[in-house]
Amino acid sequence: MLSQVTQREKKSCFFTRHTQNEGNLNFFMIHVGRTTVIQEDTEAIRLGADLRALRKRRDLTLSEMAATMGRTVGRLSQIERGLSQITRGDLVAIADELNVSLGSLKSAVSQGPIVKRDNRRPIRDRKAGLYEELLSPDLTDDFEVVHSTFEPGTAITVPVSRPTQEVGYMVSGSLHLVIDDVSYIANAGDSFRIRGEKFLWANPSDVPAVAIWVIAPPVY
Repeated sequence: MLSQVTQREKKSCFFTRHTQNEGNLNFFMIHVGRTTVIQEDTEAIRLGADLRALRKRRDLTLSEMAATMGRTVGRLSQIERGLSQITRGDLVAIADELNVSLGSLKSAVSQGPIVKRDNRRPIRDRKAGLYEELLSPDLTDDFEVVHSTFEPGTAITVPVSRPTQEVGYMVSGSLHLVIDDVSYIANAGDSFRIRGEKFLWANPSDVPAVAIWVIAPPVY
């Protein structure tokens, strides 16, 4: 691995990226002096892991996805394992099948365990005054952490229900919640829990409401 290369050897390193025609396998060749080290394309691997996690959370098999998307099982399997270069057409079709935004998949590569503020992944397109970003590095954990901003004077009128356990913490502002037909107000510093119940939210104030949302299992 590159981390095992000495400082003197690093001065003579150069990198080339290759795509193997058979299977479209992406990899980097790291040339150190007379030694060549093959390193897998970590971007493709991380994106594939996220796609696999999202598919499994929706109880979809590769066969089911392949049938509705017009792809082969082998093609989707290679994408999920990071062994095949994903095209824009593939990305659009997968985003539509998994009901996630294309933007969230296009920026699905994390930078290790740290997520910088300016590099948060948008989870989905802005809807009903709600803008959400992923705080977790990726979607391969048993839960996800989401930064949610509810714009002033916005609300949803159709109840949301999903097979998850969720805990929210209000960072600023206040949120009106209806959980299982019971109304609540969560102010800054308050927290709340939703365990599969139908819920509605509203921010009737003139300032944004910001919440940190923990959802298990990941749904975005």
